[in-house]
Amino acid sequence: MSRRRKGRDVHGVLLLDKPAGYSSSQAVQKVRWLFQARKAGHTGSLDPFATGMLPVCFGEASKTATFMLDASKSYLAQAVLGQATATGDIEGDIVDRRPVPPLGLGDIRTALAGFLGRIEQVPPMYSALKHQGQPLYKLARAGREVPREPRTVTIHAIEPVSWENPVLAFRVECSKGTYVRTLAEDIARKLGTCGHLQALRRLSVGPFREADMIGLDELAARAEAGTLDEALLPPDAGLADWPVVTLEDPAATRFGHGNPVGGIRAPSGPVRVYGPDGLLGLGEITADKLLKAKRLMNLRP
Repeated sequence: MSRRRKGRDVHGVLLLDKPAGYSSSQAVQKVRWLFQARKAGHTGSLDPFATGMLPVCFGEASKTATFMLDASKSYLAQAVLGQATATGDIEGDIVDRRPVPPLGLGDIRTALAGFLGRIEQVPPMYSALKHQGQPLYKLARAGREVPREPRTVTIHAIEPVSWENPVLAFRVECSKGTYVRTLAEDIARKLGTCGHLQALRRLSVGPFREADMIGLDELAARAEAGTLDEALLPPDAGLADWPVVTLEDPAATRFGHGNPVGGIRAPSGPVRVYGPDGLLGLGEITADKLLKAKRLMNLRP
């Protein structure tokens, strides 16, 4: 006899304001426990010292996670100039010290502007990327450094927020795959010194904004009040820029069984598909107007 999974069926997206000191997995497990949910996962991790937006997908919303990983993100970062660390952030030992040249906000603004657009980044050794099957951070902890290929990322916007020697605060909006730790190190280098990231707060992911985040304390209070589920966004909330196709029966039933539906009057590309009872899943419209299922949702209670 199969064992029944513990917890209740919860479907939706929670915009968690992750506190410092929690790994992304620890934060998800805490939230999952509060909701008593069977299934939960995050869409793009934050380092333990970092805070801010960690979208948590419950139940069927996890089927949108792969697509949400491609979303642009924005951050508020604080870099300490004049000191470099082994990890590029506050969690590593100081490995280099250099004087900080006289700098004004104008100098900093000019330097930051040089990072706009497509840039090349060499991933840090302290990252989850793998080399010959081993995570780089494990090799780094063993004292090994291996060559890493540069990766192209895009900086959509970047501007200084404040400068009080030696701490530079800046805001950045960037593409997926951008290491803000590496960006801080590169900025310091361009300013004629070295540096590391002291603090990092993620402000947005795709369509999700800072004002909609909810912290663990508020979630605990909602759990006490029995209003926890009101904090959830719809399962497809992270794909708000995808067009919606609405089907009636029998086409809705056909799509719900994973079969293609013809004669769709909509541009080709990915779509969210709704039926008479709500969200059916995610689909793709082909050039010949055929709607094919990519991810089906089972949202029935």
